[in-house]
Amino acid sequence: MVKVIIAEDDLAIAALLKEALEASGYEVCGIADTVAGAIELCNRTRPDQAIIDMRLADDGCGMDVAAGIAHRETISILYATGNAGYSLLTAADGEACITKPYHAGDLLRALQIVAEIKRHGTASRPFPTNFQVLRPAP
Repeated sequence: MVKVIIAEDDLAIAALLKEALEASGYEVCGIADTVAGAIELCNRTRPDQAIIDMRLADDGCGMDVAAGIAHRETISILYATGNAGYSLLTAADGEACITKPYHAGDLLRALQIVAEIKRHGTASRPFPTNFQVLRPAP
């Protein structure tokens, strides 16, 4: 079973994500609404994947979560955000980004893609609407 954490400050969205993921066979290790909470959760539970919102509670930035994960090389990261700030992201920050609003099926496909990128360095199409693979770091 694939283990995933959710870093999302909107509790309603987080609950819907958790429900959709568990219904699809994922193990949700927990939900965090701050950068510090998400880093602690990742370092404690060692998930396979993380879904991270760009804007978290306490004025946190989702990119700081990836920077603080002790085992970053083993976790695939999908940013799920309503912010246009994802254009600043590179592959050093994670594998891909999907913008809100999105359908549960698109999110599940996006998780498959980021896992594929992590394993093989590339991913097969089709990609969901509002989905972008992060560009290589300069």
